Amino acid sequence: MVAPNMLPGAGARVRIQEAAFDVAAELGALQAGDPRVGAVCSFVGTVRDRNAPGAAGSVQTLELEHYPGMTEKSIEAMVDSAFARFDILGARVVHRVGVLQPTEGVVLVAVSSAHRGQSFQACEFIMDYLKTQAPFWKKETTPEGAHWVDARVSDDEALARWGIAARNA
Repeated sequence: MVAPNMLPGAGARVRIQEAAFDVAAELGALQAGDPRVGAVCSFVGTVRDRNAPGAAGSVQTLELEHYPGMTEKSIEAMVDSAFARFDILGARVVHRVGVLQPTEGVVLVAVSSAHRGQSFQACEFIMDYLKTQAPFWKKETTPEGAHWVDARVSDDEALARWGIAARNA
């Protein structure tokens, strides 16, 4: 395990990277010995072998692309919104890009607060926001070929419950 202070970008709230992330190290870095922290909630998204129930073919790879700088700035704004809405002490988003295989971790969202309720809500808020508004482009490769993945209506609906209209609606 990598010591929290040895993580690349350990002080950063948002990182986009090709390398796999170490969940325990990231959570340790988020808490960083802050005695005010009573709760740390996290979400880890992984690459599935199928995009949707009943979808034709299994996913062999998922390739993510982004605009360096713009994507980080967009996600930083999402984290700022979470700080404005919830009583949280820290937040961390690590998102991978490049070619990933099924079962690999693709995103980590973690939030710390004094009490669990604010951490749970803020973590879910950031993930809903991230899923619909972060500028990533996803391409799946199946035995039938490669295709770009469209946004889902269910993701837009998840964001709407926070009072935010999806830009791709």
